[in-house]
Amino acid sequence: MLAYFSRAGEDYYYYGGRTNLEVGNTEVLAGMINALVPCDVHRIEAVEPYPDGYEATVARNVREQNQDARPAIANPLPVIDQYDTVILASGIWNVRAPMIMATFAESYDFTGKTIYPVTTHAMSGLGTTARDYRQSCRGARIAEGLAVNGEEVRDAGADIESWLQRTGLLPDG
Repeated sequence: MLAYFSRAGEDYYYYGGRTNLEVGNTEVLAGMINALVPCDVHRIEAVEPYPDGYEATVARNVREQNQDARPAIANPLPVIDQYDTVILASGIWNVRAPMIMATFAESYDFTGKTIYPVTTHAMSGLGTTARDYRQSCRGARIAEGLAVNGEEVRDAGADIESWLQRTGLLPDG
C-alpha cells in the first residue's frame, strides 16, 4: 500500500524562485511508483486543507510542528490490517514530514509491517522521517527510504526504479 500526502500550489525551489504546482511533487512521485509497482494508493487529505500560498503553508507548518499538532484527516482508512508493506510518502517541511503524516501513522497498528519512507524535498532529503516513523509506527520495521528533489521529480524515473529494485519492491525482470 502507498499512502501519501501532497500539496499543490505555490512551491519554493532550491534552484531558484517559486513555481505554482497544479499537481504536488509527492503526488507525481506516488503516481510514478504506482506505475511501476501496482498497489493500493491512498491520498491523505486534511480536514482543513493547507493553503495554496507558500508563506501561509510554511507558517501553518511551523505552528503545527511547534505545537506537536495532529491535523485531522478528512478521509481516513478504516483499517490497514491487510497490508504487510506500507510506503509513506510526503514532502519534507522544515526537515520533517508534515504533521498530518504523524496523524496517519499514529492511527493504525503497524506491528509486523515494513514501512518505506518516501519524500520530496528542496534540500532536506529524508529529513527525520526514519526516526519519526520509528516512534509513530510502533512495531514496524523501517526500511530504506527514497528522497527525491522536488524540482527533479518528473525526471527521477531511473532513481525510483533503482530504489524499488534495491528494496525488493520491484523484482528483477
